[in-house]
Amino acid sequence: MLLLYRRLSCHSRFIPWGLFVRVIKYVTSFIAFIAISGAANAEHHSQTQSGKPKLVIAISVDQFSSDLFSEYRSSFTGGLKRLASGAVFPSGYQGHAATETCPGHATIMTGVHPGRAGIIANNWIDLGVKREDKTIYCAEDPRIEGTSFGSITAATQGDYVASAWHLLVPTLGERLKTLSPGSRNMAVSGKDRAALMMGGNAPDMIFWWKGEGFKTKKDGLMLPALPKFNTELKAMLAKPRAPIAVPAHCEARNRAIPLGGDSAVGTYQFQRPKNGASIFRASPDFDAAVLALAEKMVKNERLGAFEFTDILNIGLSATDYVGHAFGTGGVEMCINLSELDRNLGSFFDKLDEMGRDYMVVLTADHGGHDLPERLKQQGVPEAQRIDDDVNADGLNEVFYENDELRKYGQIIYADSPFGDYYVSQALPAPLRAEVKAEAMAIMARNRQVELVLDGADLAKMPMPSGPVEEWSLTERARASFHPDRSGDFIVLLKKGVTPIDRPMRGYVSTHGSPWDYDRRVPILFWRKGMTHFEQPLSVQTVDIAPTLASIIGLDIPDDELDGRCLDIDGGPGDNCR
Repeated sequence: MLLLYRRLSCHSRFIPWGLFVRVIKYVTSFIAFIAISGAANAEHHSQTQSGKPKLVIAISVDQFSSDLFSEYRSSFTGGLKRLASGAVFPSGYQGHAATETCPGHATIMTGVHPGRAGIIANNWIDLGVKREDKTIYCAEDPRIEGTSFGSITAATQGDYVASAWHLLVPTLGERLKTLSPGSRNMAVSGKDRAALMMGGNAPDMIFWWKGEGFKTKKDGLMLPALPKFNTELKAMLAKPRAPIAVPAHCEARNRAIPLGGDSAVGTYQFQRPKNGASIFRASPDFDAAVLALAEKMVKNERLGAFEFTDILNIGLSATDYVGHAFGTGGVEMCINLSELDRNLGSFFDKLDEMGRDYMVVLTADHGGHDLPERLKQQGVPEAQRIDDDVNADGLNEVFYENDELRKYGQIIYADSPFGDYYVSQALPAPLRAEVKAEAMAIMARNRQVELVLDGADLAKMPMPSGPVEEWSLTERARASFHPDRSGDFIVLLKKGVTPIDRPMRGYVSTHGSPWDYDRRVPILFWRKGMTHFEQPLSVQTVDIAPTLASIIGLDIPDDELDGRCLDIDGGPGDNCR
């Protein structure tokens, strides 16, 4: 189906692709509906006759680490408490080294590592593209000339659409539709890349936040309730927002952490002035809006109301924005998780009122680490910010001292201080090899660098296996490596080094390292009536798709997966058989 989609999209100038998707969707849905249910509403039938849930809800809480789950678990009283009464895997892993939003989301509903999915980072460099900006955004659409994540202009804004074009493998929702064309595969998130990497190509309906409201793909189907929803949301954001009361269990975290000058974090309660939309994303209200829209999708599109199984992918992004803006250890994160728990509880209650038979899996695209200024006060003296010359610019300054090299222009390319580094293809092959070796040596000598890996060596390695927590740093990097997209060499920073040289508004802490504080995430499965158990041994987010596939009766060849099915039956039965 994915191959057919790409081939047909090449002819979109003759047949509008959006029109084609609509026709195929409604024809196949109608045929399946007639064949399976005889035009009868499935709400008039037993919802458990097949044992398959009618609605699968996959939730990713961006930057929700296992550390946060463990720290706040005892305080949960709402939706997170409900999920923790199902099958709980507190030691889930995003096994790869590039622990960023796009790679992490790409693992959840595909069952493969980023290296196989082709989503090696949020951004990577392609020196072969015919544009000045060589940075590729993981969710940009290369079929639209002149657009990229960093170079959208007023002239191209109207045509720019994010897509899952760069995702090289199908998602669970895409696979399900080949088995059951009547099934719907939908997604909603605060971030385009979260929705797209979980929903995949040509989802039936998809939305993400775009500045002043939730938008969809240019050729995407609209939800009739969306215009009113966006209007009401805009009106809400025009009004001031009172501070959120600090829960009793958060009081100990309510103290200021100075960041230099007059700036500090640690005491903010998410109050907003009039027209404070600019700080809306880094607040619990952001996730509340996503869940409210998800609820309308379920209700208005009657997801889970027919005999076939539907999939709804939900990306909750506020925890990530809060972590970046305020760190993970302050009152801001404590309030945010308390509100997340409450908002999830409300969402599930509304699904219950609709009478849906639904199953939920909740995990995260990556973890996160607190800001070094607070970590140093809490027993981590080695916590530090990266030096301002540990990046491609620093390397280029060294090479520009050589007159022979200066004539080639930019020598080294990279999107961030860590991860993929690329050597200019303008250099003659022998000189390029020398530059690469010297650049690797310079980075390896840096006091803040743990390891520098040669991309050519990684390309020769098989995907890692065995207990994920025992993988070497090299194996973790291999799980993120794709030979056509990854760097000429990979830089991994030391534990505790924050790759932000100076804190700024909205960006004081981050993630992306190969260390377990960024790799470990909880994985929670829940369905009404399921047996509760907790399994502390390690599993991976690539295990989620094969597990869900087994439950909805979808057979995926083992050689197309990096993950394995998890038996979440909790008794003598085995959903993986």
